[in-house]
Amino acid sequence: MLDTVTARHAPIQILAINPGSTSTKIAVYENSSPLFIKNIRHKAEELKEFPRIADQHAFRKAIIAQELRNAEIDLGRIRAIVGRGGLVKPIASGVYRVNQRLLKDLADPVLGEHASNLGGMIAHELALELPDAQAYIADPVVVDELDDLARVSGHPAFRRKSVFHALNQKAVARTYAKSVMREYEAMNLIVAHLGGGITVGAHRRGLVVDVNQGLDGEGPFSPERSGTLPVGDLVRLCFSGEYTREKVLKMIVGEGGLVAYLGTNDAQEVERKALDGDREARFFFDAMAYQVAKEIGAMWTVLKGEVDAVLVTGGMANSRYFVNQIIERVHKIAPVHVYPGEDEMRALAMNGLMVVRGEVQAKEYDA
Repeated sequence: MLDTVTARHAPIQILAINPGSTSTKIAVYENSSPLFIKNIRHKAEELKEFPRIADQHAFRKAIIAQELRNAEIDLGRIRAIVGRGGLVKPIASGVYRVNQRLLKDLADPVLGEHASNLGGMIAHELALELPDAQAYIADPVVVDELDDLARVSGHPAFRRKSVFHALNQKAVARTYAKSVMREYEAMNLIVAHLGGGITVGAHRRGLVVDVNQGLDGEGPFSPERSGTLPVGDLVRLCFSGEYTREKVLKMIVGEGGLVAYLGTNDAQEVERKALDGDREARFFFDAMAYQVAKEIGAMWTVLKGEVDAVLVTGGMANSRYFVNQIIERVHKIAPVHVYPGEDEMRALAMNGLMVVRGEVQAKEYDA
């Protein structure tokens, strides 16, 4: 029988699956080291054949299987397949075994269709064909750990919801905690994820007790989302007769933020223009950083001023200029640490590895 130390370091292979709207990212890790990473692109005309996103699962699964065969991956050695979680019912943070209830809600999600829903479905079907693999999802965007006070919107007809970059925020928070030899569950952190959507979470002793709802554009505006808008003006616009429901929703998510102001969602392009002297580009780039800093300040009040660190992550964290604009405004709150990019594939794989090693217990989805 293997001793504990040997068991922890014995080779364990994990397959991670992260479907996007026009691509599917896959990765095979052996323990914490990547063996194979592939970003599979899907042509628009191929996906148009499927009436619903859920209908794409067999198509994408076949491509994944072929890519793994081409890479000569020994599928028999894979112990866990971890798919990106989708818009299922609100659940606590953690790793969830893919069961029939979860499959049902992935196929017919309560919050709307999203490509990430395919991750659990594909993981389940692949696991059925492998001798020793189990299928899981980990920290989907609907992780809900909000304090009851944070759910209050201001009117009983509305209730604030938790929809945010849970996978990356949690992974970065745990990475930072480990780097300072502390437990994530013993720290207070503010984590800002800067991507196509922006979410800023207050992590209090392992729970995200408040966070802006990034899916519908609450909080700071982002490269393609409007963020929180003046409510009265929005209502009057909706009833002006000049806009359809679909157009207004597109203004909020997809055609808001930098797209609305500057005609592009490419933050790198906006930064280049800003640094080259384009005053309009610089103004709105600065305004976006200003709103992120303001949201971080709001989360400082949620944590009653007791903050161990501010963590900045996501694609736009690669922009030194943008991050510095934020740091200038929030550095007195707590030390700021930057984790550029969003290593979701590693986060998925490490969640699977912890389950296989017995470091965490897989949960059952029974929402």
